[in-house]
Amino acid sequence: MSNYKEKHGPSYTDIASGAERSRPILHQHAREIQPYGRIARLPIALDEKVCEGSVNNLNQVLADTMTLRDLYKKHHWQVAGHTFYQLHLLFDKHHAEQSELVDAIAERIQLLGGISIAMAHDVAETTIIPRPPRGREEVPVQLSRILEAHELILQEVRAMARQADEAGDDGTNDLLVSQVLRTNELETWFVAEHLVDLPVVRADEEQEKPTKRPKGTATGA
Repeated sequence: MSNYKEKHGPSYTDIASGAERSRPILHQHAREIQPYGRIARLPIALDEKVCEGSVNNLNQVLADTMTLRDLYKKHHWQVAGHTFYQLHLLFDKHHAEQSELVDAIAERIQLLGGISIAMAHDVAETTIIPRPPRGREEVPVQLSRILEAHELILQEVRAMARQADEAGDDGTNDLLVSQVLRTNELETWFVAEHLVDLPVVRADEEQEKPTKRPKGTATGA
């Protein structure tokens, strides 16, 4: 039999069997292997209750970070006016930085044994950042909306970093402070400076004129 295969190749039955084995198995359904909100504790020397608290906090930060990331992309597409080019690039840069934070936060949640929030409808139900309109807004409104979102995230991150520190979850504290907090602070600075009302072309050279003293008034102390 083996000599026949060597001379003539695989039989039709062999070919059909091989094709069957290589065919994708579609339309599969089963129960979740881990429900959302449950911890599958890993051996990382942290109590399960500590992991659960950090996961809950991080999922809130994750939902808000994903919302801010998408807000940057929305404004990147819809920005208009004489600052279009600068803001178009800035918004896209910040979108990329927020995307990196999303991945880091989600991976920390999984590392703690939790399930990271992921789908848009779940994010929309969880985030505390107000939903913007579908239409285009003026640049000052876009910038203000972004700054408000940053401040909401910074407020929660400061509180959650303290909680992680008190619970002994150094990894979560480090992530929140060294990455999420500092990135959002820096981006806030870059965005906020665009809302300072300063001349663009001609400097305002008008100076306050000295007040004239009435005649006969002593100048000494």
